[in-house]
Amino acid sequence: MKAVIQRVSQASVTIEGQKVADIQQGLLVLVGFEDQDNQEDINWLTAKIANLRIFADENQVMNLSLKETNGEMIIVSQFTLHALTKKGNRPSYIKASKPDIAIPLYESFVAQMETELGKKVQTGQFGADMKVALLNDGPVTLIIDTKNKE
Repeated sequence: MKAVIQRVSQASVTIEGQKVADIQQGLLVLVGFEDQDNQEDINWLTAKIANLRIFADENQVMNLSLKETNGEMIIVSQFTLHALTKKGNRPSYIKASKPDIAIPLYESFVAQMETELGKKVQTGQFGADMKVALLNDGPVTLIIDTKNKE
């Protein structure tokens, strides 16, 4: 499982001209799944993201988590995070899970994140053509891969 975490001042997701998610200060999380991902990976990654100390404290030091700032979150499924680009110029998505595996993992990820944060998170729509807008704050962008927990 791979995730791109972006600290944002604002973010939104629009599908077919309809805004389906809209937040202010918080995190936009893009997440992609592989067939071997499991609940243990989900639990580890959601806890890691919810507790990342990437928000400024009173001294303007990145020392607070999303939980501590009561910030908002949007989670968007992003199979292209597993693109293989070594050969040629056309990415291969062979490592990305197909919907029958990815959808239950995505739903479990969202539910676990809501448990971690103790509140609802907003989402895109799995498989939809989404327009994602964001104002990256910092910029702060992190990439986490559950296959590399070091």
